[in-house]
Amino acid sequence: MQRTFTIALLGAAVAAVITVVVAAHGRFEPAPKDMHIDAARRAAVVESAVALLDRSYVYPDKAALIERSLRQKLHDGDFDRIDSAVEFADALTDALRAVSDDQHLEVRYMDAAIPEPASDQDVSAEDAAAESIRQQRFNFGFAELRRLHGNIGYLDLHQFGRPQGAYDRIAAAMTLLGDTSGLIIDLRNCGGGDPESVMRMASYLFDRRTHLNDIYWREEDRIEQRWTEEDVPGRKYGSTRPLYLLTSHDTFSGGEDFAYALKNAGRATLVGETTGGGAHPGNPRRVDDHFMMFVPSGRPISPVTHADWEGVGVVPDVPASADKALDIARIAILRRLVATETDADWREKLQQSIEELE
Repeated sequence: MQRTFTIALLGAAVAAVITVVVAAHGRFEPAPKDMHIDAARRAAVVESAVALLDRSYVYPDKAALIERSLRQKLHDGDFDRIDSAVEFADALTDALRAVSDDQHLEVRYMDAAIPEPASDQDVSAEDAAAESIRQQRFNFGFAELRRLHGNIGYLDLHQFGRPQGAYDRIAAAMTLLGDTSGLIIDLRNCGGGDPESVMRMASYLFDRRTHLNDIYWREEDRIEQRWTEEDVPGRKYGSTRPLYLLTSHDTFSGGEDFAYALKNAGRATLVGETTGGGAHPGNPRRVDDHFMMFVPSGRPISPVTHADWEGVGVVPDVPASADKALDIARIAILRRLVATETDADWREKLQQSIEELE
């Protein structure tokens, strides 16, 4: 199964898993039909969750702390009053995060039965088609593309969608933006996405192959190096033109990965708010036939900072409220363009744009 920062497939019964993390950061998700659960069910869910964490969670020492905490809560009767499956999932999520401070860790109740995963983890053609439809409805995360005054490109990304649809959109977007004098990529509503699409998007913004980050996968005990691609379909935007990324507290996971990598590589200037602080990639895992848990099993390692943004977020270069970030980035790019423009008439128009924004 392909690893992802926020989305994965476990079959048609868990279609809503696509929003398991994104929903917690400003998106919508249909409410499941609740189910009554008893003490035996609660204990069984905890045991299964503990086993998953012990096997796969990125930090074994934290997995052990979580295990002790959950068992103590069971012993102390902290969950005894909860007979709602929805409330129990929320309580478990709170308990997991209280120990780990990992915003990717999450338990969800699903009213439709969750099937046992196939031993080879293959996704059926039916499930793949359903996933593709869901992605198409949100245009694989591409919300808006336009040209702003001063010949500045603007791309609003709400998610880094699956490669099968995102790659073509990235190539098309870079073609349409290819003659702009500067670029703003808006990540203020970006709740995550597919790490492969993150790297493909980044590849258009560098002239040469660049080492952006590594990922350590606990289950395989291996480090995966991640570099931009030398050659990509269509037209590269390159490394020389101004690039600004807009961030907010809702920027999360894959959106943070993109921002953190480009900031540390010196390719982009970040404007806005410190991001949500979810660095660990992973997959949803089946706990039982009605509960699933997103288990982070990897951690990024920046070749520059030798760390990641887990729990602290990505700090912008230019701190600003999210609603003012776009204007600030536009003014910054326009000032850079004015400073180098030799055409007097165009330079005057650029200066007028600055004055209007200010």
